[in-house]
Formats: sequence, structure tokens, C-alpha cells
Amino acid sequence: MAFMREFFNLSTSAKRFRFIAVTEALTWVGLLVGMFFKHVTQTTEIGVKIFGPIHGLAFALFVVIALATARELRWSWQVTGLALLSSIPPVGTVVFEWWAVRKGHLAELSKRYLGSKTPTESVPVP
Repeated sequence: MAFMREFFNLSTSAKRFRFIAVTEALTWVGLLVGMFFKHVTQTTEIGVKIFGPIHGLAFALFVVIALATARELRWSWQVTGLALLSSIPPVGTVVFEWWAVRKGHLAELSKRYLGSKTPTESVPVP
């Protein structure tokens, strides 16, 4: 239960970024499943009708929150570009979030992962 409480805690830009990154990825997956049923099995369009607009909103929010996070956390243009590009492939936003935490780009989320190490030090990935 603590994980869910922490996941829905949107008190900082890093936590808001993590939330929208996961949300965008889940809506991408939902849309892909809907597209499978619409185009491959040709049984129903309901998945696309539901997840299409939801994913569109999640995508737009991801771009806005990524830019706001980049500004607040002073990301380089390269990190900001990677964040924006991560929204194109399915589940790319989650991969970027995972990378950004481990490289020290997501403030307190990175501090928790890195511990006493600075973002430039090598950290073994579990």
C-alpha cells in the first residue's frame, strides 16, 4: 500500500514526471491492444475509441510535464530531447524514467536510488 501512496504522491516535479511517464506508457499499451482487436482480429473498435483519446491526453500532458520538469530540474537540452523522444515508442517513457533516475536527473527519486553517490559516479544497475 505504501508503494501506491508514494506513486500517487505528486508533490514534486520528479514525482509528477514519474506518474505521467507510467500513465503515458499504460495508455500506449491500451491503445496497441485496441488496435490489435480492431485491425488484426477485426472484432471491435471499442479499445481504440476508449484508449485513443485517453492516450492523446496522456501524451500531451507528458510533453507539458516533461518540459516543466526539464526547466525546474535544469536538464540539458540533450536530456530534454531524450525525454520528449521517449514518448514515441511504446513504453519508452518508462524506460527514460528508469534511466533518468539512475543517472541522477530526477531529483529526490535519484537521491533515493543513488544514496550518497553523486550523479556522475558510476552506479551499478541491479
